[in-house]
Amino acid sequence: MFKPFMLSMRAALLAMILLGLSACAGATPVPPPSAPTAAGPVVTSKALNLYAWAGGIPQALLDEFGKEYNLTVNYDAYESNEELLAKLQVGAKDYDVILPQDYLVSILIAQNMLEPIDLRQIPDFANVDDQFQNPAYDPGNKYTVPYQWGTFGIAVNTAKVTKPITRFADLWDPAFKNKLVLLDDQRINIGMALLVLGYDYNSTDPAQLEAAKKKFIALTPNIKLYDSNSPKTALLSGEAVAGVMWNSEAALAHEENPNINYILPEEGGLLWYDNFAIPKGAPHKDAAMAFLNFVLRPEMSILITKTYPNSSPNKATLELLKTSDPEFYQRYMAFSATNPPADAIKRGHRSKDVGEATRLYDRIWTEVKAGQ
Repeated sequence: MFKPFMLSMRAALLAMILLGLSACAGATPVPPPSAPTAAGPVVTSKALNLYAWAGGIPQALLDEFGKEYNLTVNYDAYESNEELLAKLQVGAKDYDVILPQDYLVSILIAQNMLEPIDLRQIPDFANVDDQFQNPAYDPGNKYTVPYQWGTFGIAVNTAKVTKPITRFADLWDPAFKNKLVLLDDQRINIGMALLVLGYDYNSTDPAQLEAAKKKFIALTPNIKLYDSNSPKTALLSGEAVAGVMWNSEAALAHEENPNINYILPEEGGLLWYDNFAIPKGAPHKDAAMAFLNFVLRPEMSILITKTYPNSSPNKATLELLKTSDPEFYQRYMAFSATNPPADAIKRGHRSKDVGEATRLYDRIWTEVKAGQ
């Protein structure tokens, strides 16, 4: 009993210190830790090698994890699901934790590229809302735990765009010439063109994909730039007046400039779900299991949500936010970028594994970028 109590006190002390330092620096403070629901995995490794989205995980969280488990966190970054998949397919064996989106999870499972996880070693999985447990892309959560979820929609500076924007199709308006910022993402951009044409977002029909290619090429005069790292930057600087981006970028832009609004289009917004997983052959699986549990603690999940205001699958986090920061909670619940309405979710589209058609998407996107 003595050792767990001391560890709990140490964790509380570290959080209190970090809270004070963060407040002084103007950063997002870490709330005091909640009591663990059960003993997590025992860790003897001295490192955790993380491969995740660029700018996807708060550094403060990684620092806190490293301190608590007395290990070094090494963070490599990628900018697309395709980049992550390619890295693993060529035999990368150094990573302990990865952060794939939903459709990629299905591919990685099918290719036997993930380690199974034991939920008994992840007691804080109990904090996950029921609707995010047992997803179709990973039945029974045998390989993943949820991190964040959200949408891809349209962000618009309403001070510069007075015409109502309600659909993806509105972005083809010549008034947007050289004024849009888009993500450098083939599935999202080709999928958007498919939706505008009335086709399935996950179409594998060669004729439909060719039509989507032509449709998207017609949009290119309106595209000022592609930016998958920080598309909000172009909106905030005035370089672009509208764009397609994920919800947290729109939420952060809205905080800086309330004129920037977020629209879930009539064709249906694009839904995404980020998940932590352990790649096959992870050298520090004990640390990886501990990390999967660590990010599900309510106070850590709050830190994640405040740094990257996507939508949280952690019900304990939202309950804690009500009392720990009611002002942030109210903003979170009131804005469509962080709390999309139920009808928008119902209309939403989820990326699926398109199988062999992936090569067709690759070719089409290469031709689009080459202006062919």
